[in-house]
Amino acid sequence: MTPKPSSIVTLSGRFAHKLKTPETLLEAIGPRPREKTVIMCHGVFDVVHPGHLRHLLYAKGQADILVASLTADLHITKAEHRPHIPQDLRALNLAAMEMVDYVIIDPNPTPLANIDFIRPDFFAKGYEYFTNGTGPKTRDEMDMVQSYGGEIIFTPGDVVYSSSKFITESPPAIRLDKLVTLMEKSGLTFDSLRNALDKFAGKRVHVVGDAIVDSYTNCSMIGGQTKTPTMSVLFESRTDFVGGAGIVADHLRAAGASVVFSTVLGDDELGRMVTSRLQTAGVDVRPIIDKRRPTTQKNAIVAGGYRLLKVDTLDNTTISDPILARLAGAVRSIECDGVVFSDFRHGMFNRRTIPVLTAAIPANVFRAADSQVASRWGNIIEFKGFDLITPNEREARFALGDQDIGIRPLASQIYDSAECKLLILKLGERGVLTVSDPNHESPTSFFVIDSFVDRLVDAVGAGDALLAYATLAMMATGSDVIATILGSIAAACECECDGNVPITPMDVRDKLNKVEGQLRYDES
Repeated sequence: MTPKPSSIVTLSGRFAHKLKTPETLLEAIGPRPREKTVIMCHGVFDVVHPGHLRHLLYAKGQADILVASLTADLHITKAEHRPHIPQDLRALNLAAMEMVDYVIIDPNPTPLANIDFIRPDFFAKGYEYFTNGTGPKTRDEMDMVQSYGGEIIFTPGDVVYSSSKFITESPPAIRLDKLVTLMEKSGLTFDSLRNALDKFAGKRVHVVGDAIVDSYTNCSMIGGQTKTPTMSVLFESRTDFVGGAGIVADHLRAAGASVVFSTVLGDDELGRMVTSRLQTAGVDVRPIIDKRRPTTQKNAIVAGGYRLLKVDTLDNTTISDPILARLAGAVRSIECDGVVFSDFRHGMFNRRTIPVLTAAIPANVFRAADSQVASRWGNIIEFKGFDLITPNEREARFALGDQDIGIRPLASQIYDSAECKLLILKLGERGVLTVSDPNHESPTSFFVIDSFVDRLVDAVGAGDALLAYATLAMMATGSDVIATILGSIAAACECECDGNVPITPMDVRDKLNKVEGQLRYDES
């Protein structure tokens, strides 16, 4: 049974009237001198704690109107993955408080410009900014307030609470709040997401990339050698899954697309298995057989549910010029609505081949790329000018050679360097961060969606599912929000499966219904 959208309770409809821009706020309160006094508090307010409440309550007692100003996501650099709560939801949290009259999101790195523009009668700072000495930033704020005759107030307090400490030690679970806030802001409903799935059917996609066989060799532990540190296991069974670019093609086909798959395979049983299984699934496989290399296999040795070892059989040397010419010819000639380059750096993609293959993509075709690499040899920003790229955080850091930069600056630099239109940065168990606007100071440039995994079974293949569903969603709707949500839902479905298996629209619908049900407060 599909949950009732009307049963979802949200904050925005009830408290949106409190959310202002600096301009509309000034219209509401008027210029100085005012009949009603105004006090402003400014901060991040990532997780509102008792210290914040006392600060706001005291401030409200000093004036008629309390304005809460919060720092925009872009300018929060306290920790690598902050803010934990996106700015729109932080603003609604403050607006829901009775003592707060208005809320603004400050797009500037400091509140100085807004202090000068709004000119509150009072500007409130926490007591710790007084007892620890007025630092240069506080001194600048004091000077600005005093320049027009305002007054700065330090609110009393005996305990200083740390949002950063709360988030580090016990991060609040707000994935549903983030989701519904983003959907409301984008004018989307769960029916919008379900309808998008219906539009996947018939989309023509050409997948080009490294096929991989993911094998699981199941064993039981026998013991170990007495003279050497060698484990002894008893073979029980082996299960082979089509992975790499092959599973991306399988995901796309399972989602309803018409799929052609161009790849390079060895002249061996594993290569024939890949071709046979994908053809059975309805994928039009166009393999190029290279007798010099084996079909790539990654074999995990599993005992008692634990992965003891992974044995790879592969050849990462670059493909030959004749094979590259055949691949480029296929990219150029196969009629499609979208091309997906699925790169695992097993010979097909490198600095020599990527420009040739990219140049072969026909005009007006949607272009997506993913570079899932385990070493620093792969580089997602070599795929220039694509409509969608989906690296993970580690791959992005390798591409920039920077392990310390914060997540939002990291994402914005990757976005700019790759010259892409949409970046979905995969953050593992933390979800994804999407960038869709080259103006990174725009409030719509970034948004975050938390992971929807409820029961992790096997995370292998989650990125492949995300790439497939996000690509089709962009081709079908052009909505970066729909693409990110459906991609994240598909990735969660994959994580809850054993092995790398294709995700169907029914799987995604079931997950969407479950998420929508969790948002309902009325179970009648």
